[in-house]
Amino acid sequence: MPSCSPDCCLLQAVEIIKVFSEDGTGKVVEIPADMTARDLCQLLIYRSHCVDDSSWTLVEHHPLLSLERCLEDHELVAQVQASMTSESKFLFRKNYAKYEFFRNPLNFFPEQMVAWCQETDGTIPHSQLLQNFLNPSSCPEIQGFLYLKETARKSWKKLYMFLRRSGLYYSTKGTSKEPRHLQLLADLEDSNIFTVIAGRRLHGAPTDFEFCIKPNKVRNESKELRLLCAEDEQSRTCWMTAFRLLKYGILLYQNYKIPQQSKMLSQFSSPVRSVSENSLVAMDFSGRIGRVIENPVEAQSAAMEEGHSWRKRSQRMNILGSFSPLHPSSLSSIIHRTQPWFHGRIMREESHKMIVQQGQVDGLFLLRESQSNPKAFVLTLCHHQKIKHFQILPCEEDGQMFFSLDDGATKFTDLIHLVEFYQLNRGVLPCKLKHPCTVVAL
Repeated sequence: MPSCSPDCCLLQAVEIIKVFSEDGTGKVVEIPADMTARDLCQLLIYRSHCVDDSSWTLVEHHPLLSLERCLEDHELVAQVQASMTSESKFLFRKNYAKYEFFRNPLNFFPEQMVAWCQETDGTIPHSQLLQNFLNPSSCPEIQGFLYLKETARKSWKKLYMFLRRSGLYYSTKGTSKEPRHLQLLADLEDSNIFTVIAGRRLHGAPTDFEFCIKPNKVRNESKELRLLCAEDEQSRTCWMTAFRLLKYGILLYQNYKIPQQSKMLSQFSSPVRSVSENSLVAMDFSGRIGRVIENPVEAQSAAMEEGHSWRKRSQRMNILGSFSPLHPSSLSSIIHRTQPWFHGRIMREESHKMIVQQGQVDGLFLLRESQSNPKAFVLTLCHHQKIKHFQILPCEEDGQMFFSLDDGATKFTDLIHLVEFYQLNRGVLPCKLKHPCTVVAL
């Protein structure tokens, strides 16, 4: 038999991958068989001219099972594709919450849900939580009630469960964790954890906070899935984050640190234009040198003054012959349509879905046209894992049109000025605008 040439071996190591964006457009890419999810995201960022802010991710989507999950950055794309059906696909999407638990661990792990093995006697301080999840010799444990869908039945059963390195267990006797009362429900090594889409409609789930543990060998057989449901979003996030930490350990931390360490050495060098939220502070430039305003009352006053100065500057521009916002062809009335955070005439439910899919972190936002008022807009904002909607109303003063979301106290000539202002100043909002909810066409 003739031996395989080097060129032939090289061809055998190439895979064809199709990736879709949120708007349904797709791109076919040819990748090496050993390309990771992170490298494929970097390639798509480069080819699509996106801003690389380390929040882009590859999503494994199973429409027949209504499941999806973000691939971990180190996973091999070709290997994951080999386990998918022909109906399944990859999505290219932002997920700001992917590594948020490294930055704010206490927001992800409620104290009452975290326990430790007997030898530690619960003396490990909560501040060392992540270190113990990453340390393979320690044994943290997540515990609490979950609803479990019974196999081949429509009913759900509420059980007390324990998530450990060895797997997910439920107690056959109340909240007892004695070994004789624990039943293994799923292991971690040969499974992955997914978010369930529209779980109430499909499975009659008792709450909206459903997730699923899917064995890697399962393709479309729903009877093999472990369908679970939490009481609230924080609990679901805790279970799913702990599953990832216990399964991958230090690999997750390495994935989190790599973009920060090698941004300048990236093989696909797209420009980085994002601004750290920590650098956005209230400043006073009235003196010879600028100073940071630390007093909240003074900062609020400065915010109001800045809003008024923008308004005056716009009035001066109009006097000099710029577009009038009242004129239908005005640049200020349409320029926001070019912004990544503006999503046009989408429904309230669709805006809610987009925020959930992109991570539900504080400051994640988008703007859309109002359904109830054709002249108004709506700011959709996430804060403490809750999604809130703020109406932006037009208001007229001295023959000029402005936009305001605080009943005219602070006015803006266009939506771009409004967004820039609230990225710097919280104002009447529960938090500053930090992360634009973005959809990119591939």
